[in-house]
Amino acid sequence: MQCLLIYDIPDDRARQKIADACLDYGLQRIQYSAFCGDLTRTKQRELFSVVRQRLGKKSGNIQLFPLNEQSWSGRRVIEQGGNNG
Repeated sequence: MQCLLIYDIPDDRARQKIADACLDYGLQRIQYSAFCGDLTRTKQRELFSVVRQRLGKKSGNIQLFPLNEQSWSGRRVIEQGGNNG
């Protein structure tokens, strides 16, 4: 099942730990603080536990959204290169 994980974490070190966890679970970075990918429900729960632990007592907001096939296939994406000269 596809999922989207987003976060807002002021502390640089904690933010990097969360990003590393997302990458460790095979998620793709789609924006600076947003990752998506295909994880089973069990892996989603496991990842959420890991990021909660890595955040520790630092300030932050982390949200994980499971997306069913209909939601995922209905997404709209605009992606452009940086050289639109």
